[in-house]
Amino acid sequence: MNSPTTSEVVTLPRVIVSGLSGGAGKTLVSLGLCRAWARAGSIVQPFKKGPDYIDAAWLAIASRNPATNLDPFLFPRTSLLSLFFHASKGRDIAVIEGNRGLFDGKDEDGSASTAELARQLRCPLVLVMDITKMTRTAAAVVAGVKAFEKDLPLAGVILNRVAGERHKSLATRCIERDTGVPVLGALPKIPDNPIPERHMGLVGDRDLSSAEAILDRLADIVEEHCDVQRIREAAEAADPMEKPAEPFFLESEPAGSKVRIGVVKDEAFWFYYPENLKALELAGARLVEVDLLRTADWPDLHGLYIGGGFPELKAQELASNNTIRQRVRALAEMELPIYAECGGFMYLCRSLVVDGQEFPMAGVFPVRTELCVKPQGLGYVEGTVVAANPFHPEGSTIIGHEFHYSVCSAADGSVLNFALKMNRGQGILAGLDGLVYKNTWASYTHIHVVGEPQWAARFVAAAIEYRRAIERKPAGRSV
Repeated sequence: MNSPTTSEVVTLPRVIVSGLSGGAGKTLVSLGLCRAWARAGSIVQPFKKGPDYIDAAWLAIASRNPATNLDPFLFPRTSLLSLFFHASKGRDIAVIEGNRGLFDGKDEDGSASTAELARQLRCPLVLVMDITKMTRTAAAVVAGVKAFEKDLPLAGVILNRVAGERHKSLATRCIERDTGVPVLGALPKIPDNPIPERHMGLVGDRDLSSAEAILDRLADIVEEHCDVQRIREAAEAADPMEKPAEPFFLESEPAGSKVRIGVVKDEAFWFYYPENLKALELAGARLVEVDLLRTADWPDLHGLYIGGGFPELKAQELASNNTIRQRVRALAEMELPIYAECGGFMYLCRSLVVDGQEFPMAGVFPVRTELCVKPQGLGYVEGTVVAANPFHPEGSTIIGHEFHYSVCSAADGSVLNFALKMNRGQGILAGLDGLVYKNTWASYTHIHVVGEPQWAARFVAAAIEYRRAIERKPAGRSV
């Protein structure tokens, strides 16, 4: 990855959909717009603001194009702009779904908020408002939003949970008369949530056979109750932007024989940023999908990447697959470079407790994890690397995010080697994260390669060294 410079000025239709808070309806509107424009023939590029896998998966299905995360906290500004243009190349329009409330960020100044992202991208913003039992007060809210940050590119509002035609008409007149902000839609109260939910937000796409029908229904709702053409016109009126002169990714891949890195993708583990996988490939890896739920032969691997997901939903199947659990544990003992995040970390522990039932896991670390009802770690994290490991230089600072419902306890008498001292966030135990055993790293912290640009090269370098070590040994039985 290169540090981009700006030069060419280009026009790219784009719109951000935000809300006053979580649950305002921005996901419904974002998905509905993506699907409506995609099925009308437009090439739509979806983005999700912030560190989110699940919403991004839905946006990808809705638009029929891979979704990209944009995060002003995790990404340097120039890298964020470069990634935005890289993902938008050849697209007709970009739809960016915000997160949380419009001005909510990592601190009291709203740093890294959706509003900040709108300014960085010079992007028209549509605000979705829940106006339950509210009419003229809605105008006061819009006036406050408009005045709170003077340079906010507010293009219009969409009313949500409107009780009826009179409610819609009165609220619209108040907002447009008293604030000058156009009302671009009014969604009725929908008795049944068209999008299934789970404890971490939207349900994953891998276990949802009815996704297409759900998304078509959302598009129908948005087209019926919103002025989709006016929203499109607002997106097309976005100011021209300076395009980074250099591509986000290097255009040529390293020469030579590639190392094989297994990427776990199954119904339990599927949280991966596409840029992380692409960066591994460009650093010299050939990615091979493997599965922890089914007993099948794996190719000889030189590295293993276990992302996050929902291992608690497949705990019985994971525990029953003793062959794969033993295989992963043996690979860790053989010093295969293994990088595991959140759900992947939980799998590498000794056991996982769900609803009072304990399930054996891979047993690389003498740690017991237990699922709780409420989140135990949520938000951005920063930490200092305090121990040697193959993936992150000792003494460096890591930025990332965590979102987990589990707590951990170490086995009696066990010695744990933590490599990450948390300066912000919860981690695994006592403000520490990043368990290391031989060449295995396991953490609750998720990283994005845009914010940690050396990670992929170090992972591949460790895989190359592992392959060399294996080649120096006498031939033996594969694991």
